[in-house]
Amino acid sequence: MNDAPATPVGRPLSPGELVTVMSHFHRAEIARMAGWRDRLDRTSNWAITVVAAMLSVSLSTASAHHGVLLFAMLLVLLLLWIEARRYRFFDVYRARVRQFERHYFAQIFSPRPDFASDWLLILGESLRTPKFLVSQRVALARRLRRNYLHMMLILLLAWILKLSTPSLIDQGVPVGFVGTMREAVGAAALGPIPGVVIVAVVALLYAVLLAAAFLTPGDDGELSFGDVHV
Repeated sequence: MNDAPATPVGRPLSPGELVTVMSHFHRAEIARMAGWRDRLDRTSNWAITVVAAMLSVSLSTASAHHGVLLFAMLLVLLLLWIEARRYRFFDVYRARVRQFERHYFAQIFSPRPDFASDWLLILGESLRTPKFLVSQRVALARRLRRNYLHMMLILLLAWILKLSTPSLIDQGVPVGFVGTMREAVGAAALGPIPGVVIVAVVALLYAVLLAAAFLTPGDDGELSFGDVHV
């Protein structure tokens, strides 16, 4: 048997060929990153559409049940989960593009003699064995801070307004706010489930969202090395 080490496939590239390969690869990674960025925007647009539609349905008439807003919260959370998964893919290609920008193009336009990095080795390993750079939990926290926490807060305020305004619950009731907190909590009942249970579940949900957005461990940046990032 031949125990000689295997030789690398291919041949050494000339400087011109290397520049061509780098340019085409960078263009391809830009396209892949832009594709996943477009998917992120679509999910966010769906969530905004859901929020706007549910607010219009719930607050426009007293016959609309407050459960419509609770259903909207669930839909937005589902879209958040989908967008966090898409963000993990986007982050991989964004990191590759940023490696090119920081270590290759920046050195051409503004060279630093003491600037050294093994970024080509890191990039090569990423191509051989692609791996996510962030966990699903970190991705959820980042998308929450960027977009979804604002939408969830809007839905929460609309839900509180719905429960605290009798004219938005029963027709023929004068415009005004409920007299006591007990009345508002009682209006939060959902079928056989008491209002206090619904309020407690919603409060727990938002406490978890706030903790996930701002207390997530391991989120040490977005590999963007600057203020311009997603």
